Amino acid sequence: VRSTRLTNWIFQLVSSIKCVWEANHVSEEVWAMLSIYGPILFTAVLFYFFLYRPQKAEQQRRADMLATLHRGNKVVTMGGVYGEIVAIEKGVIDLKIADKVVIKVEKRSISRNLTQGKSAAGEPAELPEAQDEPKDDKD
Repeated sequence: VRSTRLTNWIFQLVSSIKCVWEANHVSEEVWAMLSIYGPILFTAVLFYFFLYRPQKAEQQRRADMLATLHRGNKVVTMGGVYGEIVAIEKGVIDLKIADKVVIKVEKRSISRNLTQGKSAAGEPAELPEAQDEPKDDKD
């Protein structure tokens, strides 16, 4: 039903444009050129609004989400692993998935932040370059 209405609307629009042009004595050459390049232009506009813009918006949303990851956020990886961020260092996240089980994952492998914008201590998990110290694994 919706595509039929859209098709009728496009047909009426093209018919109206043709009537206006014919009333203004626009040459057949101009109408022929529009009939050749019009569908191509129309398709390009459709691609822009239905494919390109939504994809760019999704990329921006994902970049913003990755930039705001902090210690204490509960996240899901692209592989479906749920966990809590323990630390973030140079694009690598230490993810606590169970008691005393911490795995390292790439920051870009995070698909969702389940606690968007929240942090355990209200501070980012990013460690300054000078504080890179070996971890003590005696738990």
